[in-house]
Amino acid sequence: MDALHEQTALELRDRLRAGDLTPGEVTDHFLDRIAARNDELGAFAHVTPDAARERATALAADPASPPGTLWGLPTGDKDLWNRAGVPSGFGSRAMAGFVPEESDDVVRDLDAAGIVSLGKTATPELGFPAYTEPVAGPVARNPWDLTRGAGGSSGGAAVAVAAGLLPFAPGSDGGGSVRIPAAACGVVGLKPSRGLLPAGSGIEGLGGLVVNGPIARTTADTALLLEGMLRRSSNGHVDHRFTLRTPAAHAGAYLAAAQSGEVPGRDEDGGRFRVGVTTWNAWQYYYDVTVSPEARAALDAGVDALAGLGHGVEEHTWEPVPEFGDAFRSLWMGGASAVPIDDDAVLDQLEPLTSWLIRRGRQVGARELAEALATLTQFERRLIAGLGELDAVITPALAMTPRPIGWFDPEDADRNFVQQCQYTPFTSWLNVAGLPAITVPTYWTEDGLPMGVQIIGRPGGELTLLALAAQLEDVLRWPERHPPVW
Repeated sequence: MDALHEQTALELRDRLRAGDLTPGEVTDHFLDRIAARNDELGAFAHVTPDAARERATALAADPASPPGTLWGLPTGDKDLWNRAGVPSGFGSRAMAGFVPEESDDVVRDLDAAGIVSLGKTATPELGFPAYTEPVAGPVARNPWDLTRGAGGSSGGAAVAVAAGLLPFAPGSDGGGSVRIPAAACGVVGLKPSRGLLPAGSGIEGLGGLVVNGPIARTTADTALLLEGMLRRSSNGHVDHRFTLRTPAAHAGAYLAAAQSGEVPGRDEDGGRFRVGVTTWNAWQYYYDVTVSPEARAALDAGVDALAGLGHGVEEHTWEPVPEFGDAFRSLWMGGASAVPIDDDAVLDQLEPLTSWLIRRGRQVGARELAEALATLTQFERRLIAGLGELDAVITPALAMTPRPIGWFDPEDADRNFVQQCQYTPFTSWLNVAGLPAITVPTYWTEDGLPMGVQIIGRPGGELTLLALAAQLEDVLRWPERHPPVW
């Protein structure tokens, strides 16, 4: 039988439930993988082997009945989330030595689903950049080419999944932070609709940008982790403490769509979908955005596969939105202003980009912020209305190949921000609109770098996205590819 990291999370789950494996055996295997490879990859900022083994032993000694959705499966907490008693570094020198006394909601929800946390996955400073190269370390290196970056801000999570250090991993996405690293590392990343998840629903933060979401090698594993993040009770209901959008009607619906490639109850058009194809992006009216030949090739591969499956594909675009850039910058900086660091000496410890965002954000006036929010609300309405009768829209996932480490300007913060928008022009406006989106790999360059597509859904359209991703996976078979470090 294949080694445990060769198996999917779903296969591991089934073997754990059947008693063929114990949580301790699975935990030990992945801890050994981390010990052997993390130094070169930088996937984990902090590893907790003792706590992980203690948790695995406790789960085996007192299994829930029925077991949690993710019972006994190992994963990691993003290092922007607090787990009681475990250092939270936030990718920053300013947070050195901080050990929280309480866990965040997302951590508690994952624990309730039965996971075993192996540690904290690496992030850039305070989660702001679209790359994971913090001065405080570690630098998350792309498993397909260690001289390339992994994207961000859930860069460590994507590296861990792509390199087989974890079967899947949760992340958070405020401007693409699940989808960008998933695309750069050749795995699957899902940003749910705003309001779907109880923890990290998107409604807690300014502008509703940040939601939590899963990263995995297969579509089914992505759906499995999503099911666990929903924190369903034993009767299949979801805890709606902070949930605005009603999830799929029954437990396992997302996983069923990802396994079957079908949306339950959808019979019209023989299960075929209308999919728009575009390289339109909201940043193209503000910055010079160029879609690279590799990004275009990835899009073409995805479109060809969907067309070959019988889906209707058609060119699509939205109206120009030249006002988006100023409004988004005001919102992004306004959100950064609330970082709870007021001591100038501590602010001076931050990296130039982070310090610039916070200081500039504190210069954003109430009127400017209110006008930005109004502009982006109108943008959201127009974007959703512009979907027309389409079921989904497909874009490139990234505009360029994964960037070399050190490519983003470390000193000129404004230029750095521009570079990020040019690298990832297809992601942040979907956070503004609250729409679900999934990235999947569709193409590998001559140098062996993964490139992919992003599929955008209608509000609450996760079932459609998972079904389409599963169909693409069946044709393109990306889980069979492994990076050199595998």
